[in-house]
Amino acid sequence: MKGGMGNLMKKMQQMQANMEKAQQELANLIVTGQAGGDMIKIVMTGEHNIQHITIEDELFQGDKEMLEDLLILAINDAVRQIKVTSQDNMAGILPAGINLPF
Repeated sequence: MKGGMGNLMKKMQQMQANMEKAQQELANLIVTGQAGGDMIKIVMTGEHNIQHITIEDELFQGDKEMLEDLLILAINDAVRQIKVTSQDNMAGILPAGINLPF
């Protein structure tokens, strides 16, 4: 019985170390969200900090609402990429059946 508890503790420590590594990798992640055929690009970190925005000049001569919508789409694209990467990283760490919200 004692060996079983020791193995369980070892597995838990390994899982914790793997989770910390995955969290650090996510913090260092850089993604680029895009919209409007790459007319808008948002560079975002895994911690959801926007580092850079690129907007093609031709969008400034168009409809303001369209520009706003494209910005929203590009930001949401970057956030989605971070979420997918986070879920993929955690899927390899957590035991089957355990899902954490991200």
